[in-house]
Amino acid sequence: MGIFDKILKGLGIKKDDDAKDAGATAAPKAGVSAAPRAKLSTGLGASKPAAMDAVDVAAKMDALAKANPQELNWKVSIVDLLKLLDIDSSYENRKELAIELGVPTEYLEDSAQMNTWLHKTVLKKIAENGGTVPASLLD
Repeated sequence: MGIFDKILKGLGIKKDDDAKDAGATAAPKAGVSAAPRAKLSTGLGASKPAAMDAVDVAAKMDALAKANPQELNWKVSIVDLLKLLDIDSSYENRKELAIELGVPTEYLEDSAQMNTWLHKTVLKKIAENGGTVPASLLD
């Protein structure tokens, strides 16, 4: 499990791949018609995976921040965001996450640039994976 997957899990967001896997059915055996399977899967909506409600990231993160004894500002700090999700926020872990998400190599030489890029990219990727992120944080 990658670090970004841990972020999604911490927020209660399933990745598209997880939803596809849950709704996938096994291929029919050779010589067996798929028609009976199709007929069965049309009853009670079994042919479609259940629609997942979008996760309100701001509400979830604000609740975590309120319950945390430290004063953490997840809206501007990738370190604070990771801490609230109980994920290792060390430089090494952030660097690994940045590489996982495709950071431009020149940002790896400057931790401030890397952190800024990483924070914006993580929020964008969360939104792409079903999280509702305020537009003001995606600019």
